[in-house]
Parts: sequence; C-alpha cells; structure tokens
Amino acid sequence: MDIRFDDRVAIVTGAGNGLGREYALELARRGARVVVNDLGGSGSGHGQSATAADRVVDEIRAAGGEAVASHDSVATRAGGAAIVAAALDNWGRVDICINNAGFLRNNRFEDLTDKQIDAILDVHLKGAFYVGQPAYRAMRRGGYGRMLFTASASGVFGHAWQANYGAAKSGLVGLSNVVALEGSAYGIQSNVLLPTADSRLAAEMDPGFMEIPAFADAVRNADFAASEGRVVLPFNVPLALYLVSEACSATHGLYSSNSGRYARVRICAVEGWVAPAGTTPPTVEDIGAHFDQIERMENWSEPMTVYDEFGAVARAARAQGVYS
Repeated sequence: MDIRFDDRVAIVTGAGNGLGREYALELARRGARVVVNDLGGSGSGHGQSATAADRVVDEIRAAGGEAVASHDSVATRAGGAAIVAAALDNWGRVDICINNAGFLRNNRFEDLTDKQIDAILDVHLKGAFYVGQPAYRAMRRGGYGRMLFTASASGVFGHAWQANYGAAKSGLVGLSNVVALEGSAYGIQSNVLLPTADSRLAAEMDPGFMEIPAFADAVRNADFAASEGRVVLPFNVPLALYLVSEACSATHGLYSSNSGRYARVRICAVEGWVAPAGTTPPTVEDIGAHFDQIERMENWSEPMTVYDEFGAVARAARAQGVYS
C-alpha cells in the first residue's frame, strides 16, 4: 500500500512547530498541498511571529512541494475563516483538516484563573469549531473530507494540574463524534488522535503536580521499558496521516499513539445492573447494594449514538430476566 495525497488540500493548524510541523512536512512529501497555520506563539501561548509558519513553508517548497502560510489565530471566527480561505483561494478546495494548534497553562484545579481556563478553551476547543466549521462546509460541497482532532491522554485518562487542558481536549472527543455522524451523509470522516511526544510543550509542565500522592506514585512507578527513544514526534505521524488518508475507512474513532504502540481507545458501557421491571425507580440503597455489579467489566458495548445505548439497555434487561 502506497499512501499518497496527490491533488489533496490539507490544513494543519499549529504547524510551525512540533507535531503540526511533522504532519505538514510528511503530507507535502506525499503530494498534498498544505496550508501551514501557526500564530507563532510560545509553548504557553504568548507572543506572535510569522517566522514559524514561513519556515515550514520554505522547507516544503525547497523539497518541491506546495504550501502557503497562514498566521491567523484559530481562537476567533475571523481567524478560522481566514485559514480555510487560504486553502480555497489558492487551490479551490479543502480535503483534510488537522486541528492541532494548542499550548499549555498548568495550575492546580482550584487555582486556575479565567485567563488560564479561557485561553486553553479558546484555542483547543473553540478553535476546532472556528476552523472546523468552514472546512467542513468546503468538504461537504466537495463530497469528501477527513477531519482529525488532536485530543490528549491528559483529558481521556487524566493528568494532575491540567484540568483546563484535559477538559478542552476531552471536549474534542464529543465534537469529533458528532462531526463523524453528521459527516457520514457527505463523505466526511472524523477521528481523534491521542498523541504522546516530548515536544516543546513539555517545558510548560510544572512538577508541582507531584504534590498529589496518588499521581506522584503513578509517575514514579511508570514503566517506560518500551518508550526509550520512541516518545518523539515522528512516531506519531504515521497514524495521524493514515487517519486522514483515502485508504482509511474508519470514522467516529479515538486512537492512541504512544511509544510506537497504536491502539483504538474505546468509551464503552458495561452490562451493569437493571432495576426491577415497572415504573418505580430504585432507591439510593438499591444502587449501593448493586454497585459492584454496576462496576463489573463484562458484557460491555460501545454505543455509536445516544440511541444505540437504548438497545444495549434492552439486551441487558433481557439477559437479567427483567424483561422478556
């Protein structure tokens, strides 16, 4: 299989450094025309410069590829519209949108300020709307599209001192799920990637999170035996590019890339406990009496819509003899 992107137009936000830069360079090497978007801020989201995006565009062009720079902010509707307009004005279409822009501002949950919360939500979550919506409209007109949202294990699994970042990143999971459902009518696929890489954002990590005993134990006891030399940017590129390729038919998915291990991450519901038949709700004590069964990891299902869960409930009720 030779994965190519000839004649495809890709938008990559936050492409001046880190993962975004790697995605843009490899997309271009495989034939894509790329909008390299980057505001040029620091790892904490401060400052602005055209240098980062321009440098990546120069690299792509020097290698014989096609690219244009966008220095617009994803955190405003006007910025998002301008980013997509750069693709449409230059090449008349949008086929791929990788929402990657982001930064870190860490603090204790109870100490997070409005500036620390709003700035993260504006770029990571609202930015995905501001760029994603006009990109989606262009994809719908073309009858084809690949959306990739960059979430994080910090949100899906948890990381102390990153409540703002984790909340924004987990919000992207819900966003992608809905885009995948709506996009299925128009040839548009949407997935989420949880990349793991030692990027410049690592410099923004405050070791103060080690004050949390259970989290500090998790850090100290982590087994990195399979990770040496593999928690680097290039190890995340193959899965990201496959997910936005024509070869990929998967959509509505959540995928982890960690140390060379690539895996589907599932949000599922176990069979649980079904209350007795009838219209009388159980008591709080009933829940307590059956909580072990509610937590038991067996006979799980993965609903793809909120309505799919009703079918899982019916199956559980029949299995437990509550309804025939």
